[in-house]
Amino acid sequence: MKKFSLILSLLAIVFTGCGLYKSVQNISRLKYKTHSVTNFNLQGVDIKNKKTIKDFHPLEILKLTSAIAKENLLLTFTLNIEAKNPNDGTGGFPQTDISINSFPWRLFLSDIEIVHGNISKPVYVPGKGGSIIIPLEVQFDLAKSYKEKSMEDILSLILHLGGIDSSTSNLKLKAKPVLGTVVGNIEYPDEVTIIDKTFE
Repeated sequence: MKKFSLILSLLAIVFTGCGLYKSVQNISRLKYKTHSVTNFNLQGVDIKNKKTIKDFHPLEILKLTSAIAKENLLLTFTLNIEAKNPNDGTGGFPQTDISINSFPWRLFLSDIEIVHGNISKPVYVPGKGGSIIIPLEVQFDLAKSYKEKSMEDILSLILHLGGIDSSTSNLKLKAKPVLGTVVGNIEYPDEVTIIDKTFE
């Protein structure tokens, strides 16, 4: 983010005479964090009301074991990323609307990169001091991503993410946003790491 702020500062200096200084500077204040996981599906098995492996029916275990043997254990869910735009016109910063025109991302589950993607269309973040949700559609084969893991290990991992006590603490997203501004698109020079605890 330091490199990004430096680039924005240089651009802002160039456009100071056009009254665009603070508008360009403000886009560096956009922050992100992981909000939630929804629409969770593991090979057609519902796990949202399960807490431990003992909660699985024997037929469900058989179905998942068979899928792993075929290396086709499909996991799909929606990862909701919260983007916060604090530029509401207070605190010495003018109100600034921000457009996220591209959001190439890489998703890590327990520090293993599992899938990558991008948004299908631009996302608009109004300068009202609030936040919006960016839904990322995730789909990948657990059997191929975790070949060395046992069935018990895989289910424990997934229950942590989508079970009754679900948490996104084992998810990490690395993204390199491209923002639409009054001076054109500006791409982050480095990836920003997005987690569930704090805005980054």
